[in-house]
Amino acid sequence: MTLASLSPQAALPSPSTAVWQLGPFPLRAYALCIIAGIVLACWVTERRLRQRGVAPGAVLDIAVWAVPAGIIGARIYHVITSPEKYFGAGGEPLKAFYIWEGGLGIWGAVAGGAVGAFIAARQLGIPFGVVADALAPGLPLAQAVGRLGNWFNNELFGGRTTLPWGLEIHRMDPDNPGHALRDDAGQPILEPGLYQPTFLYELLWNLGVVALVLILDRRLKLGRGRAFALYVMGYTAGRFWIELMRTDEANQILGVRLNVWTAALVFLGGLIYFVRVRGPQEFLIPLGAAATPTPPPTSDLSQVDLSERETPARAAAPEGYRVVSEEQYAAWQDTGVVPPEPTADGDVRPGGAEPLGDESRVDEGTVDSPSADHDPAADPSATRTDRADATGVRPADRDS
Repeated sequence: MTLASLSPQAALPSPSTAVWQLGPFPLRAYALCIIAGIVLACWVTERRLRQRGVAPGAVLDIAVWAVPAGIIGARIYHVITSPEKYFGAGGEPLKAFYIWEGGLGIWGAVAGGAVGAFIAARQLGIPFGVVADALAPGLPLAQAVGRLGNWFNNELFGGRTTLPWGLEIHRMDPDNPGHALRDDAGQPILEPGLYQPTFLYELLWNLGVVALVLILDRRLKLGRGRAFALYVMGYTAGRFWIELMRTDEANQILGVRLNVWTAALVFLGGLIYFVRVRGPQEFLIPLGAAATPTPPPTSDLSQVDLSERETPARAAAPEGYRVVSEEQYAAWQDTGVVPPEPTADGDVRPGGAEPLGDESRVDEGTVDSPSADHDPAADPSATRTDRADATGVRPADRDS
């Protein structure tokens, strides 16, 4: 940072260029920041999903639905809340589709992304609450990175400030988007004074929300979407006061910016959900061909099958998942034995075998008899087959 020449304030400079040409293709700083944020969010979500038992790579299947749906939702929210830019006097309706010119609403992005993630979760057989909780710290991290795009664009800043710090703002060229106007000497023109760096306030606040979700989720073991509700409350609480500082054009209700009302209502919704919904964290055991736990990384090297390493087989995707407790999931990882599950009549049977009847009490003398039922424990392959059959995908498993 530099010192303003006529002020004791510390001035945070802004970039004078937000678009670079790579041959015929423009590279937009805003788009690059959004992409970087999505990548980080996917990385965090992938790690958290795998900690809950979801198969590797599931986040990519979710992102294929959630990212486009989020972008569409963000644009729809922007157009609905700013219709005069496209459908008012002098508006150009076709520009409602010009996403590259800016105009994405985070509220629509979250709503649209949630719809896409819900569709993907149903296809994968993953409870939606598990996906939402896994995404909870990754989403504010992506938003923090995305706010850097507003800095490059010299937009969404606050009013003039006399605080010990402030943001320099360039006067942008309307005929050359992404570039500042320049004077006769070729120097970028600055707006007079310094302004509230609201992009930076929100960036730092979002990083605080990331820490809040991670810490409380670890201590309280939040489940059933409550970690996501905590993110919603944390983000909207910050957005409420930051939105009040912004001076860019926005529609108002009763003299208050629309996004202030939205932040307040969404906060209340998140609070109600967080208080009313209860339940432990959900962990998942894959069903079908992938129902084998990954060996712990600390296993003895002498136990590694080198022939499999030379010709690795592609892991089959799970047919679905069964929801278990944290203790049951840990036991399954250690032993590979599927924990017992309740039957329709309330009894408990092993998750990897058929329900036991009177034949389970056959004495030792009849075990070797050809007419006796086959014992799954004596044949590991039969055990795996029975396990897959007995715990095959059911609607209750996939939609829980």
